[in-house]
Amino acid sequence: MGIEDFLSSGNMRLDQQLKFTAEIDKMTSVYRRTMLISGERHENDAEHSWHIAVMALLFKEYCVEEPSVERAIKMCVVHDLIEIYAGDTFAYDVKGNESKEEREKAAADKLFSQLPKEQGDEIRALWEEFDAMETTDSKYAACLDRIQPLLHNTLTEGHTWRNGGAVRPQVEKRAQIVKEFMPEIYEWLMKNLDRGVAMGWLKEE
Repeated sequence: MGIEDFLSSGNMRLDQQLKFTAEIDKMTSVYRRTMLISGERHENDAEHSWHIAVMALLFKEYCVEEPSVERAIKMCVVHDLIEIYAGDTFAYDVKGNESKEEREKAAADKLFSQLPKEQGDEIRALWEEFDAMETTDSKYAACLDRIQPLLHNTLTEGHTWRNGGAVRPQVEKRAQIVKEFMPEIYEWLMKNLDRGVAMGWLKEE
């Protein structure tokens, strides 16, 4: 059972697209540190990507510049595809982040080359744009990528913060893009960090 059972369509381009579609199903097996709000288990990459893609439909009004929701959604759904091979790197894992760029580049080379060239190049460009956080659309997508797990922390008694030994300056640094691009939501985030520290979910220093 698996890709070895794939039946060729007789069209090489279509076969590449279908096999890539099957390959990215592996996202459902890449688990993140973020706990589902229900508390039953950790979320996987596919769930996280879907969640922030839906969020992109909701929060545009809080941006300091108007993004393209369509392009932001595209970035949201592809931004973690490379973790199929590179794995999820915990945001507050200092050592893991030292090799993250190298691992993710190798994963991108392997993954996106499986598609017809122009489609692989297009998706890789979206992934690279998201990572760079220089365009309006990528800033919006990056904000959502940070807001979503923080929301989960506020509703799971700081599960990821507590288990990862996170300290407030680390969380604030990661949320810097939200401060710059979605300041009203950043104010809400800071209130939650205040509560997290007060409740013992998050270390002050």
